[in-house]
Amino acid sequence: MKLKAIITGSTGMVGKGVLYECLESNDVESVLVVNRQALGIEHNKIKEIILNDFHDLSSIRDQLQGYNACFFCLGISSVGLSEEKYHKVTYDLTLHFANTLQELNPDLTFIYVSGEGTDSSEKGRMMWARVKGKTENALLGMPFKAAFMFRPGYIQPMRGIKSRTRAYNALYFIFKPLYPLLKWLFPKHVTTTDNVGKAMIAVTLNGYKKKWLGNGDINLVVSG
Repeated sequence: MKLKAIITGSTGMVGKGVLYECLESNDVESVLVVNRQALGIEHNKIKEIILNDFHDLSSIRDQLQGYNACFFCLGISSVGLSEEKYHKVTYDLTLHFANTLQELNPDLTFIYVSGEGTDSSEKGRMMWARVKGKTENALLGMPFKAAFMFRPGYIQPMRGIKSRTRAYNALYFIFKPLYPLLKWLFPKHVTTTDNVGKAMIAVTLNGYKKKWLGNGDINLVVSG
């Protein structure tokens, strides 16, 4: 099976890493990127849609048909946001996009980038973790062919990819030469943008024993 994948958030660090792996993979036939701003990458596999309001997909609905994978990497930080606003972007937006894709593509596999510490009980003290957990639970209850929740912790950006948060880039610069040591010391807690992308492709094609994948699972999928 060849993948025809939709990627959201490909201007961000994780999404761009996933996109690069899709462009290099022989298992991926085509990629539709849906972003708020232009990606600035040209490739014969890529089709790009610029969409200002992800809460309204009516103008692009017809262009979302014919895909069998969605790698949903779109997200925002909860810092400085009320729970209402964070819920609107994280839960409402994601579920609207997911419901639309499921209606149009019954055989689609949906992969959602959540985060280490996400709260599946939806009752914890951390607001972002509750909302992410609610989003995961809703996605897992939808009739996709399959759905997987990626919960990465520390991700080392590769291939010159940078975070859109300047402070994070300084951190990644410091830790880059230390990554081989970190990988050896904490193999279940660190991964790379390359591995996240490769793991998404692999679990879409082959499935996985868990619905929630942390860094250890992501690395295990890639290493075989």
